[in-house]
Amino acid sequence: MWLYIVVFLLTFCMMEFMAWFTHKYIMHGFLWHLHADHHRKDHDSWFERNDTFFIFYAVISIGFFLLWQYDILSIGLAIGLGIFAYGLTYFLVHDIFIHQRFKIFRNATSRYGKAVRRAHKMHHKHLGKDQGECFGMLLFPLKYFKK
Repeated sequence: MWLYIVVFLLTFCMMEFMAWFTHKYIMHGFLWHLHADHHRKDHDSWFERNDTFFIFYAVISIGFFLLWQYDILSIGLAIGLGIFAYGLTYFLVHDIFIHQRFKIFRNATSRYGKAVRRAHKMHHKHLGKDQGECFGMLLFPLKYFKK
């Protein structure tokens, strides 16, 4: 049981690195055309092309569930759940808390909440794919914790 808990937690933590890497080198790289509308807000739909990245990670998570289901990888469930939990956290923090796609969690009173919004605002300061900063979601430089 402990192995599965550790694998779940490690997977969740590794997803922060994967989110940073994917954001910096893929979303702001060769798949910029899918991510650009997230920075520009020049679209009329509530959905963004950027939302397709959720599908990518969902498919990977489901793949690990299937590997577990068919007794191919015993820790597949823990990995799949770790990816899913990070995706849910990403949705809550990024789409709901930061970008207010649903009008809940509007008031950030904690230092962390204010810092995560500050760091993300600095990321969106750059409208192009180059010269960005703060590509992660949950971890960012300490300078954003200023009062």
